[in-house]
Amino acid sequence: MKKVLLLGAGLVARPGLRYLLEKGFFVTVADQVESKAAALLQGHSKGRARAWTTDDKKGLKDLVRDADLVISLLPAAFHVLIAEECIAQKKFMVTASYVSPAMRALDAKAKEAGILILNEIGVDPGIDHMSAMKVIDRVKASGGKVTSFKSYCGGLPAPDANTNPWGYKFSWSPRGVLTAGKNSARYLKDDVQVDIPGPGLFGDMHLLNVPGLGELEAYPNRDSMSYIEIYGLRDAKTVFRGTLRYKGWCAAMKKIVNSGLLDDKERDLKGLTYADFTAAVLTGGKPAGLRADIAAKFGVPETFHGINWLEWLGLFGDEKLPLEKGSPLDVMVARMVEKMSYAEGERDTLAMHHEFIAEYPGGRGEKLTSTLVDFGIPHGDTSMARTVSLPVAIATRLILEGGITGTGVQIPVSPVIYEPLLKELEENGIHFKETAVNLAAAAGK
Repeated sequence: MKKVLLLGAGLVARPGLRYLLEKGFFVTVADQVESKAAALLQGHSKGRARAWTTDDKKGLKDLVRDADLVISLLPAAFHVLIAEECIAQKKFMVTASYVSPAMRALDAKAKEAGILILNEIGVDPGIDHMSAMKVIDRVKASGGKVTSFKSYCGGLPAPDANTNPWGYKFSWSPRGVLTAGKNSARYLKDDVQVDIPGPGLFGDMHLLNVPGLGELEAYPNRDSMSYIEIYGLRDAKTVFRGTLRYKGWCAAMKKIVNSGLLDDKERDLKGLTYADFTAAVLTGGKPAGLRADIAAKFGVPETFHGINWLEWLGLFGDEKLPLEKGSPLDVMVARMVEKMSYAEGERDTLAMHHEFIAEYPGGRGEKLTSTLVDFGIPHGDTSMARTVSLPVAIATRLILEGGITGTGVQIPVSPVIYEPLLKELEENGIHFKETAVNLAAAAGK
């Protein structure tokens, strides 16, 4: 019986764990809180729970020694630590996170050890790579070339669960969502590189109609330029990857991200109310007249919806802060978890949408789209959990059964990886709807 070590028992782990147990693998789940790992396993005979913290090097060595493959669902900062141990013991590894420069630097050592370290095999990154490459490779196989590529993804409340002013609820790390809003971005538009510094990220927004969900806001997601090489888009004049949110998000977050509320420097919070805290961070003044002071700082009317959102979050109230020391980011995360989590029975949705312009010999042009709108299961797994951990689990099975081979640090952009994975995801209800429109016919030519 093949053995899998799953590190991390967080919000997205359950569907992938259940898949592996059902496929007959023995799974050790290790988390800093052993009871969380045990709760996921629910006493399954082919699983065991272990307590483990990232500073326990000996414990990691022992856990890896007893596994054939290691899945890391830990924060991305810990993946290299895990990868180095996997290389030392020649054990396969799978993660759902972006490949960092430090992870990429381990490619030669992984090849020398004869192991595969497969990264970016969640949803975004992951399913986005696989579904995009399926279309890109098909265009090339037909003699065409992709001259424009746009890709969008967002995890959102389903319309029936969109019940707070922010239009957002957390199905994964709130800290990750908030800190991602400080990232810079760059993309290619009409053969010109566009660079967006972090403070200007939410100022670069456009509306996108997503079939099944309607108009959503889209803003740039990190470095799209790198995908020219990764996806083989050397003929493309436009390459853009974006994040999707409900309307109003970008205007509010543009002010909030640059306000100080997301700073991660610890400060003394003892004895402060939320209103005291908000005044100290945003205006340096007193809670009296807070709305007017914030409006003046933001350069907006007092009726600006972003100010209403902060008030709804409770940041203008007389309640004492739950922390005596912490950063503004800590306060925001704690408040958002309390106010913006999914209620029992509510559904989330995962929206992914790709648009391609393809040109073929003879001058024929097509606009191709590929769209996934996946909903969570009421009283069951979230869509975010399914779309992150099922690809991880399927890839794990394929690697251990010899269906995916190779060595080194890889991501899922080759057909030998994405074809079987997309096929099995479709069998699990995660599937894309594709359209093709002849551009000449659409233009009436």
